[in-house]
Amino acid sequence: MSREIKKVEDNTQIEVLNQIKRFDSFPTAYIAYRIMLTILVTLASAERSFSKLKIKKSYLRSTMSQERLSGLAVLLIEKELLEEID
Repeated sequence: MSREIKKVEDNTQIEVLNQIKRFDSFPTAYIAYRIMLTILVTLASAERSFSKLKIKKSYLRSTMSQERLSGLAVLLIEKELLEEID
C-alpha cells in the first residue's frame, strides 16, 4: 500500500480519487476530495462566465452611440409616460 501511495504524486486528480476509493479505508477522504474537485471546476466556470460578461459589457458600452444612450436615458426617465401609452 505504501508503494502505491508514493506513486500518487505523479497521478492526475481522477487517478488519486480512484486510488482512495479502491483502498476503501478512507471513505471521508474520498468524499472530501470528490467535493473539492467539483468545487474547483464550478469556481473556474463561474469566473470564466463573469469574465466573458465583463468583456461583453465593456464592448457594448464602448460601441453604444451617444444618440442611443440618450434615447435609453429618456425612456428610463419617462417610464411613467410610456406605461400610460400602453
